[in-house]
Order: sequence, then C-alpha cells, then structure tokens
Amino acid sequence: MEIFHLEKHPHVELCDLLKLQGWSDSGASAKAVIAEGHVKVNGNVETRKRCKIIADQIVEYQGMKVQVKA
Repeated sequence: MEIFHLEKHPHVELCDLLKLQGWSDSGASAKAVIAEGHVKVNGNVETRKRCKIIADQIVEYQGMKVQVKA
C-alpha cells in the first residue's frame, strides 16, 4: 500500500488525489472514474468527485491502494 502525505493541508480532493498518485491522466478522467463508481474510500464506493480525503483514510482504485497521512 502506498502512502500519501497531506503535509500541512487539512485534506485533498478525491479527484486531485487520483491525479497526484498518477492513477489518472487528467482531472476529467479522474472525475469520470469516480462518477462511474470505480473508486472506494475506506471500503465504500465514493461518487463525489470533490470528496475531501483526510488523514487515515484509504483510497482504492483498480487494485491499487493509498493511505492518506497527515
């Protein structure tokens, strides 16, 4: 499982996290896969494109996982 550090930010939007992880080529494609229900947050399907991901959450997409840390 990969680790994503928020550094001094309180959260990261889900669509931005997919781009930053390299799981998506663009914001538009990230938003599309989220809307289609292909992304899970803490084991639950998440369809809100701008969902605020905070520390200690786990995001999954196509067999890849990332844990968000403060």
